[in-house]
Amino acid sequence: MLKLKPKFDLHRDVVSDVLRKEASVCRVEEYSGAVDTRILNIERDGSILFCWKGATGTTRIGKYDPNNKQNKLLYTFDKQVCVSSCSLNKEETLLAVSLAQNTSGEERLKPISKCLTLLIEIQPINNTKVLKAVDCRVKVQFLQSEADKRSILESHLLLLTEDGYVDLYHVLLTRQEGYRVVMAHPDRLSKTAERVVEDFCWVQWDGRTQRLYYLTHNVTHTQGKLLFRCVQFYISHNCETVLELPLELPANPFPTVKFVNLGFDHFHMERPEKELVRMEVLTNGIGSMCVCYSQPLKDRLELIYTLVLVHKDCSKTFRVSLGSDQPPQKARQLHPLFIPIGYYILVYLQDYFLHCINTRQQEMLCHSLYLSGPDMNLDLQSANVTVLHAEEESSSSLLDLTTGRIHTAELSPAYLLQLLRSDTPSRCPSSKTDPQRLAALHCLLVYMGNDPNLELKIIEWLCDNVNAFESFDQFQEFILASLYRISYEKSLSLDKVLPYSSVFDKKIPVCLLEVPGVFCTTELHIEAVFKGKARGLQGFWSELQWNTERTKYLDAVPNPRYRTSHIQADWDKLRSERRPSSHMNHMEDNTKKVLSMVDTWCLDKKLVPLFQEDDHQQRALIGLTVDKLREHLNRHLPRLGKKKIDSLVVNYVAKLLELIRHMLESVWLKYKLGPCVLCFSSTQRGSPGEWSVFHFMFRILEAMRGLCLPLPPGYHTLLALLAVRCLPHHTFLQYIDHGVLQLTETFVSRLMTAYGAEDLPYVGPSCQLSLNLQRLCQDSAGETQQKQGICIHRQRQARLQTRVSASYLPGKNTL
Repeated sequence: MLKLKPKFDLHRDVVSDVLRKEASVCRVEEYSGAVDTRILNIERDGSILFCWKGATGTTRIGKYDPNNKQNKLLYTFDKQVCVSSCSLNKEETLLAVSLAQNTSGEERLKPISKCLTLLIEIQPINNTKVLKAVDCRVKVQFLQSEADKRSILESHLLLLTEDGYVDLYHVLLTRQEGYRVVMAHPDRLSKTAERVVEDFCWVQWDGRTQRLYYLTHNVTHTQGKLLFRCVQFYISHNCETVLELPLELPANPFPTVKFVNLGFDHFHMERPEKELVRMEVLTNGIGSMCVCYSQPLKDRLELIYTLVLVHKDCSKTFRVSLGSDQPPQKARQLHPLFIPIGYYILVYLQDYFLHCINTRQQEMLCHSLYLSGPDMNLDLQSANVTVLHAEEESSSSLLDLTTGRIHTAELSPAYLLQLLRSDTPSRCPSSKTDPQRLAALHCLLVYMGNDPNLELKIIEWLCDNVNAFESFDQFQEFILASLYRISYEKSLSLDKVLPYSSVFDKKIPVCLLEVPGVFCTTELHIEAVFKGKARGLQGFWSELQWNTERTKYLDAVPNPRYRTSHIQADWDKLRSERRPSSHMNHMEDNTKKVLSMVDTWCLDKKLVPLFQEDDHQQRALIGLTVDKLREHLNRHLPRLGKKKIDSLVVNYVAKLLELIRHMLESVWLKYKLGPCVLCFSSTQRGSPGEWSVFHFMFRILEAMRGLCLPLPPGYHTLLALLAVRCLPHHTFLQYIDHGVLQLTETFVSRLMTAYGAEDLPYVGPSCQLSLNLQRLCQDSAGETQQKQGICIHRQRQARLQTRVSASYLPGKNTL
């Protein structure tokens, strides 16, 4: 399910350089001593801070630069110390270090504090200032604003203590002798400290966005609820609380203060059984925020995990049965990992399950993928894994602290394709393979669909699975999901408005509403409160607030999601109009906008003859689709603006027509069809390839009619040509009589041009299954008369009234 790519290896990228450094210090050819290299922190720019034991009883701190893949020595302690926290400022002039004091042996008798926090000048190595000497753990972290235009002679340092408070130090620097950077007035450093947070039991740092999340107690909320807050640091290094959210957690969820994304303390490893709740905040730059937390039940046979989707104004709680076939004490993990990949969040519990949750289309379980069993294990050698994530990146990284390796984690398209191609019978509504197929299909099409090779593989899968599944129509899902992909990145608010899946338009099968072993509850209206500048900021906070408010509105109005089938009544009314009107002219203007945007570069190949005729019915449906979708978006998303909505809608329908053409071209090439398929023949019947293409086109027609969406002009003509070659004549005529096939004016005129009525012999009443061509093409001929004012010649009328024998359709001409 996940594809892991090596990104960093502590032994390969660091230890080899460390051994060479120690060999040069000891003046030996090769150093064979133990260096005990450990990762301490990962800064905003991806630099990795690490420490190791020197050959002469020293402790050294270094930095690995992922851009040039070089290692740099930052500082050396003249004795072995226990570094529990470390951070480097952006200019690499100051190093903040928190040391865990050694209280064993003789040291235990000395009156020393458990933690010593230092601020060290390293350009060059000069002065060392003691910031704190306390009996609790202290974490250090420099602020690093990406667009900082201030002088480099100023740094800002966060100190986070186990006592539950956060201080911000403003460190002023000065330059001496042109190159020496030292602290200005180090004796006044403590006076610059600013208290940012007063009381917390859990805290998480996001270095990429310079945000601090924390949990605190608040007497204004009911018992059992903690208050989640977010502090945003700005370029000016000022900060304020921008979000508050009450969370309902177990009583005393964190017996000791929990630090997240604040480096790696190898001297304080919390025992897993004492970790009652594991919590993490995940964000995406488009304006989404998920607060994820898990809590195993006491008997360890069930796991509860909750995703609070702030951008969707709801929370979803999942209760998963872990089964009783494996003793609980053998579980290597008691809490799952929350791995963000794009807009999916993967909840992974080793040896048990992997739940790929769609945070943009979260209403139904079938749009999220749940896999269980030991086969779901990732290729990681330990359970001591940390997730590294940046909101602007579509993938996450996994750090295995035991081995010192970092892997980039991505969804595996090969595995998802394997789920699609599963041969497990799916005709039974209770089968669990249909939900997996549906979730895998949407993940491939929407999240990974920009890969043309992958899209071709999915089309091949459609060719091999033409018949609809019991619980969903894969052709309709392919069309809607592919169209959703072209628009979903523009705004999260489109998620509840644009069509996404055909299952919303029909009675949903039971197998799509539930997952065996998983129980889900949803809570709406989570009471998120935006404060301070968040209400007026551009970027992430503006988008998050807009998405939250728009979701509240869409939840309150009926039918916020546009359903294509709802225009059926308007379409029937439009087809009944016999005279030109301003409304029909408006529809035609919409159609011209769409067809002007359709990509025609490959039409010169004439591989599939589409867009080469005026199919007036399809042109009218194209215009109507544009009009109704534009009206729907203007009503529910006025913030996008009429110009942007008009562009989005026209592009949406144009891509629809291009998608159908692309599907036909793909199957045309797959079965190597040539121009002979455009011939009428009384002796040569359709080949197996032609029959497969006809069946494929017929399923597209069926899917599009069910969705009431337009087809490219020329589609009905091409389908009729294939039907003549592939179907028995009586079946062909029955398809026409029952409205399954539609004879276009182009098809009829080319048929009558290819041979005259006198060439069609009368076979006899026993074999005669005739039809009146005038009746069959009256709609198209009538539309031509209305729209173009062209009168049909009497001779043509007579030829259209000729009875055609069903047993003989001669033809030596290519249409």
